[in-house]
Amino acid sequence: MIQVGAGALRVSEVEGPAPFYLPMAFKRALEDFVVGESAVFSRTFTEVDVAQFVGITWDVNPYHTDDEFCKAHRVERRIVPGLLVGSLLTHIGGLAAVLASDLTFEFLAPVYIGDTVTATCRVQVADPTRGWVRFEMTCTNQDKRIVARGVAQGYPARYRDRVKGRT
Repeated sequence: MIQVGAGALRVSEVEGPAPFYLPMAFKRALEDFVVGESAVFSRTFTEVDVAQFVGITWDVNPYHTDDEFCKAHRVERRIVPGLLVGSLLTHIGGLAAVLASDLTFEFLAPVYIGDTVTATCRVQVADPTRGWVRFEMTCTNQDKRIVARGVAQGYPARYRDRVKGRT
């Protein structure tokens, strides 16, 4: 399994069918997905990530933007927006050119600026009759604590749909 973090690729062991490696995940067809295969992506969330996400989405929740508010309330310090954490799942699907049709997330613990989150995405279903694939994702922080999990379903390309001479 390849993990991407701080710009470096690392190979690690995984249970189940052979993982799809991120460089090979680009523009995959439905027929390439194997139930049980996995991909892993790691990211350390920075102050800049949060500022850009808040600026783009206008998610100005004080849990993401106000240190003093956070100290006086449920969390010790500002937390990374949940959808930014959830976007790790969309990264894997995006690499494989899967057009998402349904995303569901559950946020279990706060992710703080500076935390490294590792998303493990596993193929749950690859349905050639309906033409879709479903992934399940688990996100863990650097302390191995599960911070989020989710499911995504979408439509990858099919070999039969490709234009001859193009990938």
